[in-house]
Amino acid sequence: RRKKIRNMAEGVVTVVAEGIKPLGDFIIQQAKFLSGVSYQVELAQVELHLIRGFLRDADARQGEEEVVRIWVKLIRDAAYDLEDVTESFALKVASRRRGGTVKIVLKRFACIFNEGLDRYKIGSEIEDIMTKLSHLRSSLQSYDIRQIRGVQSVASVFKGQRDRRLTYGHEVESHIVGLKENTDTLVKELVREGKRHRVISIWGMGGSGKTTLAKQVFLQDEVKRHFDCSAWICISQQCEGRDVLEEIFIKLSSPTQEQRKEIAKMRKDEIAEKVCSIQREKRSLVVLDDIWTHEAWDSIKAGFPINEETESRILLTTRKKEVASFVSRNDFLHQPQPLDDKQSWELFEKIAISRREETDLEIYAKKRELGKKMLDRCSGFPLAISVLAGLLSRRETDAEWETVLGSVDAYIMRGSNVLERENTGQEYGVSGVLALSYDDLPSHLKLCFLYLAHFPEDHEIPVKRLTQLWIAEGFITSTSEMHVLVEILEEVSYSCLVELVERSMIQVVEYGLSGKVKTCRLHDLMRDLCLQKAEEENFLRIINFSVGPVSKTALIGKVRRLAIYLDENVKYEFSGKVGRDGHIRSLLYFAPKRFNQKWNKRTVRPVFNDFKLLRVLKFENIFRDFDLPKTIGSLVHLRLLSLKDSAFRSLPSSVYNLVLLQTLDLRGFALYPFWFGRVRVTKIRNVFWNMEQLRHLYLPSEHSVSGKKLSLATLCNLQTLVNVSIKNCDLNDLVQLTNLKKLCITASQSSDLQKLKDMLISKSITFKDLRSLSLTARRHVNEDIPRDIVLRCPHLCKLLLRGKMTELPQELLDYANLTKMTLIKTNLKVGQIEIVEKLPKLRVLYLGYRSLESETLVFSQGGFPHLEFLSLSDLYDLKEWRVEKEAMPSLQRLRIERCFELRAVPDGLQEITTLKELTIDRMPSIFCSRVEEGGEDFYKIKHMPSLIITNTWGDKKPEMEEAAGASQVVAGPAGDSQQESTVDAPPPPEEKTEEIQAASTP
Repeated sequence: RRKKIRNMAEGVVTVVAEGIKPLGDFIIQQAKFLSGVSYQVELAQVELHLIRGFLRDADARQGEEEVVRIWVKLIRDAAYDLEDVTESFALKVASRRRGGTVKIVLKRFACIFNEGLDRYKIGSEIEDIMTKLSHLRSSLQSYDIRQIRGVQSVASVFKGQRDRRLTYGHEVESHIVGLKENTDTLVKELVREGKRHRVISIWGMGGSGKTTLAKQVFLQDEVKRHFDCSAWICISQQCEGRDVLEEIFIKLSSPTQEQRKEIAKMRKDEIAEKVCSIQREKRSLVVLDDIWTHEAWDSIKAGFPINEETESRILLTTRKKEVASFVSRNDFLHQPQPLDDKQSWELFEKIAISRREETDLEIYAKKRELGKKMLDRCSGFPLAISVLAGLLSRRETDAEWETVLGSVDAYIMRGSNVLERENTGQEYGVSGVLALSYDDLPSHLKLCFLYLAHFPEDHEIPVKRLTQLWIAEGFITSTSEMHVLVEILEEVSYSCLVELVERSMIQVVEYGLSGKVKTCRLHDLMRDLCLQKAEEENFLRIINFSVGPVSKTALIGKVRRLAIYLDENVKYEFSGKVGRDGHIRSLLYFAPKRFNQKWNKRTVRPVFNDFKLLRVLKFENIFRDFDLPKTIGSLVHLRLLSLKDSAFRSLPSSVYNLVLLQTLDLRGFALYPFWFGRVRVTKIRNVFWNMEQLRHLYLPSEHSVSGKKLSLATLCNLQTLVNVSIKNCDLNDLVQLTNLKKLCITASQSSDLQKLKDMLISKSITFKDLRSLSLTARRHVNEDIPRDIVLRCPHLCKLLLRGKMTELPQELLDYANLTKMTLIKTNLKVGQIEIVEKLPKLRVLYLGYRSLESETLVFSQGGFPHLEFLSLSDLYDLKEWRVEKEAMPSLQRLRIERCFELRAVPDGLQEITTLKELTIDRMPSIFCSRVEEGGEDFYKIKHMPSLIITNTWGDKKPEMEEAAGASQVVAGPAGDSQQESTVDAPPPPEEKTEEIQAASTP
């Protein structure tokens, strides 16, 4: 127990020690300016490293638990205070320099302080903290808590676990056990003949596998064929009826972007009637996952044709039988039973025991004996088994398994710090296993896991942003032993996420095409554990406006991290003044989509003024226009600033001061002229050149630059550059950013592209590290995109071309890594598709508006050998599509939309046995009727498990300009989202369900 408490503190001390090292080195270098302060900082570093050794002492004594807890709190707070003081002082010192490795100009900041007084004050603060740390270390020794050397670095852990993944990696989808009989029963009930609207309910306690079972049913081919449309909706404890109904409406009707705007203006009763109408007219399946209360159902039931004659169905999951009975009216209730001993062992064995160990009969027999004993504590619950097995999969010897067995027994028998959610013995055991898994985490992973407590219930967490947050917080550090470039930080951060997934602490929601995790979430029980531990460690505070107005005394004591959940119906009134001395480092706002509450200057200003020590500020999804205050420039400690999808008007010049930024996301909310008659152009300035630590820069999709062009040459660490316009930046700088991995670039006129090409050639520049390239030529660019620009990026994995390129370079055939290609407005000449179909590794292809010149599209014999996803969209001149023998032998999903002249799906599809899904969207009714059962083309697609037809057009063909506009522009969250959406396959309604792969967890 005591080891666990110290382990967390060790993580904090490690982060602080690593974080102040470069700052301390800088201060020490400036000793001539700083008298004795530099020596004090050096001593502070030594003290922290000594304390780390004591915190690793594993000689725990049960009776000393409370004493140790107090020690830990004092050590943690002192370490944080030391970092605050040291970093503040380093920034002030640097402001007095004119050059060097850290270029900082804080003129207003520097004028406030008298140099001598400043040195004395900072030195005194450091001395006080040092005295406190020294006394704490002495008291640890007096209680015979020993110093253990050899602290393992994050970097070495990364190297070791990278190797272990080759041995212990488990495919999530392979961990489904004991569901076939239950799945068959529920499928039979769903597709049973009858004209009455029926509700099928799955109820059971958390961790019993309700959601996993519902997903298995939802994905059955028989279910897909039976229902015309479907929607999977996750209901949180804070259920907003209108939002849920809107989500159901969108998923059942697949509206256009323009229609979505109209839906957003509708009243709740209007949406409810629309949802009802769809369920009356079509066989619809709506899954309501994790509904908690009668009130939640009452808030949405107006959207369902209860007691009417309809073939539509509801499938719901809930933890409470009374809710299931209330909604189902006792139609059909199903309670998943715990796995029996045989099934429990089957699931456990799949995760915990490697194939190599299965061949060693002696080791296998011993682990089987130990595993069976531990499984008794899991009560047959899939989540508990999965977590325990994930814990043991990292234990190679039977001695280590015996140690875990002892911990399991002691932990559950002691009954301390256990989540008693429903006050049942079984839940008690499950919670004990979850807590044990947390205790087993190394210190840096504890910090990473606790950070997930920021995110609301059922929140789908983007992995790329999560890893950026971890880096910004200092949880992930590079060390000299890695001997690699700085971008290893992203790899180490992602590896931490993978380890948490492998330990069954995090659930995967979606994988990207590369096989990497794209989004993730916390299971409800795991989130409860995360919140409990975060509270115990004083790790963060959550202010939830969705439960009502917030007390002005919400921030008491030293709060380091703060998450704020906004609500449209509760006025935001909050200031950091109450907690201004709490040293808040992380401030994350979570707003509902289209958060339209008006924020005036008095409301916005405290966000950017009251939290001077912020490292992370996520201020996203603020829909109404607002002005960023100049005081944003005083947040000089910021490592990550995200204003994504927020409607800020301009970027103040004071942002120039934020020299420690690593991630800056300015992809604000943009309005496009086709629908709204105006464009929001965000004003930015040349403020980025001073940010030498910047790794990811996302510019507004529509922006203008005031004054000088953007200077980017000094950003040598930059990996991501999105929405950069050639006319607004210095090309000499742009071509020097050869470490870029992702580049989205826009040209407003033909000369822009020619200048870029000439400069790349004249300077012999090659972007060897670039993996994703997006080239957009605006409306006034009439000449071809120069092929040489693409050829200067030899290792691309993703390529998006939006603009004229009538002939593709033959050299693309040598691009062995190119897996995704998107072509829009390229006007490819006849025969150019032959180059595309011969790309050796192409797996995803989008052919969009005016990408082809011809009325006939031919896929040759053996073409596209590895293609898995194909989208044909807005090809208005396309009349005939031919697929020759053995073309696209690996195709799994096909999407056809707004190809109004296309007469029929091609012959040859019936030969593609891998094809699982065909989506037809906004196509003429004649085309659609041909592929439906009984139609003349049905034989071509009848082998496919899933056929999805949405938004059928009537006989009257829409105006081409109208359709073109609808397909090319996106209203709403902007930035590179428009480019991203065309690079990544647009998920069909079921895709996210398929990708969750929760298998053995609910």
